[in-house]
Amino acid sequence: SETVQKGSSLNMIFSFDQIIAYISKFITLKKGDLIFTGTPAGVGEVQIGDNLKCLLMGKEVLNFNIK
Repeated sequence: SETVQKGSSLNMIFSFDQIIAYISKFITLKKGDLIFTGTPAGVGEVQIGDNLKCLLMGKEVLNFNIK
């Protein structure tokens, strides 16, 4: 497998606190809700057969294949 994108939340324009505060103005967030923020410029499309993996503080929290 080939890593196509690898990043850190430290490089995001807005902090998690700012994002959560803004979204909370419009909807109630609950434990387990996911917030998708998009990707940096230059990243390719997600394709059928791709595997997406997400790590949070070094722990794998998502790992799935696109069908």
